[in-house]
Amino acid sequence: MTPLDDPAHRAFLLNDARAALRFFDASLRADGGFDVLAPDGTPLPRGPQELHTTTRMVHSYVLGRAIGHPGADRMIDAGMATLWNRHRDTVNGGYVWAVNGDDSKLAYGHVFVLLAASSAKLVGHPDADRLLADVSEVLETRFWEEEHGLLADEFTVDWQTFSDYRGMNANMHGVEAMLAAFEATDNRLWLDRAGRVLDFFTDHTARAFDWRLPEHYRTGWQVDPEYSGNPMFRPAGTTPGHSFELGRLCLQHWDLCGRPANDAPQRARALIEQAMADGWRADGGVVYTLDLAGKPAISDRYWWPVTEGIGAFASLIKLDARAADAAAYDRLWTFAKSHFVDAERGGWFPEIDEDGHPTARQFNGKPDVYHALQADLYPLIDGLSRPVEGLAALDQK
Repeated sequence: MTPLDDPAHRAFLLNDARAALRFFDASLRADGGFDVLAPDGTPLPRGPQELHTTTRMVHSYVLGRAIGHPGADRMIDAGMATLWNRHRDTVNGGYVWAVNGDDSKLAYGHVFVLLAASSAKLVGHPDADRLLADVSEVLETRFWEEEHGLLADEFTVDWQTFSDYRGMNANMHGVEAMLAAFEATDNRLWLDRAGRVLDFFTDHTARAFDWRLPEHYRTGWQVDPEYSGNPMFRPAGTTPGHSFELGRLCLQHWDLCGRPANDAPQRARALIEQAMADGWRADGGVVYTLDLAGKPAISDRYWWPVTEGIGAFASLIKLDARAADAAAYDRLWTFAKSHFVDAERGGWFPEIDEDGHPTARQFNGKPDVYHALQADLYPLIDGLSRPVEGLAALDQK
């Protein structure tokens, strides 16, 4: 029996997901936006409403709806309305990064709009098709670089180029969104484009860097080893949590393609295993970043790399259960339960200090339900793809 088959573990996963959803229910504001919540569940002082927050709430509560969470519809409705009425730029097109804040147009934000629209379509939301059509056009005409088969990264509010930066992170989440769009529409374009992005990063690039993923690139998609931007959102080097995530997405794409006879499973495993070997600290947890040779650079421990490791090893277990995969999965969950999971109030603490206690150096409150919720729910479904359908079937058993 694998850990994914253990009834007690499965019950824990479902209970933790439900507790997180109940906690984040309180984030919905009267104006339809979403507050960041303090660890005790009270709203923190309001800042700009950021696009990734709105979109991830829609996606997360679609997952919640699939497991029968009461009130999921009101969260989805609020997020969809905020995307269309507040984030959408009716003058220049596209979606601003932050309502009442940064009005730049980022690929990272736009692919999350695609994810939200696709997830909403899977549950029949009445506004899903218009959002999906609108953001698809923007991605096609503004961000997609056909020559490279990748997404450009950033523009001003009126679509002026202000940097030559290209990033792995936006493209990785682009794969996530494209796969969701294919699941929602059966439009092969999304599957093919996700495959092109995956080929660049998991076949061409990771193979050349000993199965690590450089984060930063120049206009022609040459690795930029000297780049160091925002230490939270664009740190130098590589990020083990992203290798976990892209490895899982590589398996999802392969599954949706009908499991062809290629080396995608081997590439996914190489990424995931290298990230665990490089990133796992002796005292537990996954370091935030590495240099391009695999040496820890930023050793801070956040919740989301652990959640992505859980999802990645769950996928490997489903594909080809090995004792080492089960051991890694158990190690990640043991650490998460003892350091990140808030068993009293629900949700996960986002970071811990050197002594292993919750802290707030980079993150205020509990900023995100998306990562932990997927770590709870994706291991519960039988397959490697179509999680909304898998969870809905689970809830009906």
